[in-house]
Amino acid sequence: MNTPAATVDLEAKSVSLAGSTYAIRPLAPDTFTVLVEGVPVGRIVYTFGAANGVPEGEAVSEDMLTLIAEAWFAAI
Repeated sequence: MNTPAATVDLEAKSVSLAGSTYAIRPLAPDTFTVLVEGVPVGRIVYTFGAANGVPEGEAVSEDMLTLIAEAWFAAI
């Protein structure tokens, strides 16, 4: 299986993955909202030493959010 590579831009607070750019906004320590064009699509959480993605609807899969979370938390 080919896993797409995520690119993190800390200055812009975004992650680019599979041709889309996801804005990352803080909610609480180790918890962030993920937005596409200003619309929340999920949350990323770092807990118990693991990055996790939690979708809000069907716009982005849990697997995609987890890839975004892993890239984001590795970069910060």
